Amino acid sequence: MTKTAGREGTGWLARTGATLRDVAADRRMALMLVLGFGAGLPILLVFATLSAWLRSAGIERSSIGLLSYVSLAYTLKFLWAPVIDRIDLPVLSRLLGRRRAWMLLSQIAVAVGLLAMSRGDPAGSLGYTVVCALVIAFASATQDIVVDGWRIDSAPTERQGMMLASYQLGYSLARICAGAGALFVADAFGWAPAYGSMALLMLVAIVGTLAAPKVQARDPGPRRGWRHALREAVVDPFADLVRRKGSGLVLILALITVYRLPDIVSGIMANPLYIDMKFSLSEIATVSKVYGVWVGIAGAFAGGIAVSRLGLYPALLIGGIAASASNLMFAWLALAGHDLPLLVASISIDNFAGAFAGTALIAYMSSLTSPAFAATQYALLSSLYALPGKFVGGLSGFAVESLGYPAFFVMTAAVGIPVTLLCLGLRMLPGETEPASPEELPARA
Repeated sequence: MTKTAGREGTGWLARTGATLRDVAADRRMALMLVLGFGAGLPILLVFATLSAWLRSAGIERSSIGLLSYVSLAYTLKFLWAPVIDRIDLPVLSRLLGRRRAWMLLSQIAVAVGLLAMSRGDPAGSLGYTVVCALVIAFASATQDIVVDGWRIDSAPTERQGMMLASYQLGYSLARICAGAGALFVADAFGWAPAYGSMALLMLVAIVGTLAAPKVQARDPGPRRGWRHALREAVVDPFADLVRRKGSGLVLILALITVYRLPDIVSGIMANPLYIDMKFSLSEIATVSKVYGVWVGIAGAFAGGIAVSRLGLYPALLIGGIAASASNLMFAWLALAGHDLPLLVASISIDNFAGAFAGTALIAYMSSLTSPAFAATQYALLSSLYALPGKFVGGLSGFAVESLGYPAFFVMTAAVGIPVTLLCLGLRMLPGETEPASPEELPARA
């Protein structure tokens, strides 16, 4: 492969002249694939797949909605990340290094939690299932922290792009296993073997951790007290946003808060809807967890193309309207009942529109950051968009119990109205122009 001379921001391959064969020969790429698989496996097992199990067991939809709060561990993991960065585990850290020690401990905790959950019965002891889900979610979020840390410590900047690509591929494969795979096994053999097999799959990640090279964790810096840490982590980055965006920041934060709300809230009740419409677990697995994943990937690519061709604001507007309106398909499905072609159409539209909107929002939030606070500001903005949906989503079961599925999904679709108005309002802000495209952001920094 010849070296390519491209403009700044066209990718690490063009900038370094590295070859694909060189990348493929890098052992760390294979390890990131395995570690990404371990990171992606648990999340559906305490979220969408678990909701299907609970509904199949006859658990009330209000309880299923409340149980979704365990996924807050993934949003709030920044709270204990500093501890993971600084503390060595006795014995294990000496043998494996700080990163791999925490990685191994968290993976074992996930596997044990999944195995324990497989031995439970939600219909007879819902509290036991909740405790297992909390352990799995906390351990899984901790694993995410450490895998990211190991990736950053183990490879130079020019390798990070391909490391992330390998991680995402492993993550996606794991979601297919935890979604479609678990449902197929549950349909054929029951839920206990399904979750037991997922616990065994965590051995893949454990082997990857043991095979990974030991790296020296980077020094996070001196301990300067919680006030200084709070100012660096929250106050200074937020003050920078206020200084640059002024009063328009209120409108910006309002849009980020509600933009993905319809998708997050409706997603909690999607599997219970499928169960109540008498779709088999195999049908749900095939349509939602296999076919739907590829439709989502297509939607993400379409969102990226729209951002580059149409501009960020038009893509943001299209994605917001489409993602909200797609919930009307679920209202239609709830009225129609067991209709497999309609299920395929509903999931196709919802996954494509949701992934399109997600890409547009990520690009927009990235454009809001400044070089001095890029990582911190993006973390704050991404937490802001996820938290409201997860808090409101916990009450989604009560809404369905009270209103019924059709009215609930129509109500979530109606959130698209303020989303549309906020998107249009952004263009009217004084001095607001089209943000730099993602390709231009590195050059701007």
